[in-house]
Amino acid sequence: MNEPTTDLGILRNLELNDVILIAGVILLTWLLAAAVRTVLHRVAKFGPQRLRLPILRLIPLLRLAVGIAAVVVIVRILVEPTFQNVVAILASVSLALAFVLKDYVSSLVAGVVTIIEGPYQPGDWINVDGVYGEVKLIGVRATHIVTADDDEVIIPNSRLWSSIITNATSGGRSVLCVAHFYLHQDHDAELVRRRLVLVAETSGFRNAETKIGVVVREQLWGTHYKLKAYARESREQFNFVTDLTIRGKQALREMNVRFAQAPYVGQGGD
Repeated sequence: MNEPTTDLGILRNLELNDVILIAGVILLTWLLAAAVRTVLHRVAKFGPQRLRLPILRLIPLLRLAVGIAAVVVIVRILVEPTFQNVVAILASVSLALAFVLKDYVSSLVAGVVTIIEGPYQPGDWINVDGVYGEVKLIGVRATHIVTADDDEVIIPNSRLWSSIITNATSGGRSVLCVAHFYLHQDHDAELVRRRLVLVAETSGFRNAETKIGVVVREQLWGTHYKLKAYARESREQFNFVTDLTIRGKQALREMNVRFAQAPYVGQGGD
């Protein structure tokens, strides 16, 4: 026969079966959360391209729902479901977490706020304190992003309170790309502008539904051109910039335009 444990006030007299049930709930929760992430990532990868981002956005929401459901089940096993008991246990847990796990709780709260408010979502390209990459996972404690160099960076969600976060895509598939060109001042600026626009229009990576912009700024050492256009897919942004740069330089050479050169700085500072 299973011997009941000592009475702990608002807690039920737990038996061995209850302990096993709680352990089973925790294990099942972990398995379900892992399955949600794995299955939906595969569905997003092999499913229709237009549904990739909406499917990825479901992952943190479903994982949060699984976690909340597990907490509810465990609490009902541990505590007699009376109003006084529920209030007492929530107050006790909150007080303990506030003093012992302040930073961790801050990340948890920020994670829930991030999931609910949605300042960024899986599939978005964000910049946090100089780290730029694609959001792969929004966990309750931390956000995982993958940079262009294929490095996975794990950022605690508590950084949401104090960091400036730049979202380059904001839930969309397209992203603005900029290619830079530095030319000698002696040239026909309008002709160069038109040629760069043509280079962007004929790129296979460009989102054809968006406009192209060219920003021209005169500097002491030459003229700086910024060719701005939207990539059709955020994951192609670096290929798009490379394509604009290579084809843009070739087009400018065909126009016999001279490129600017950085001024020489002597060893003695002269």
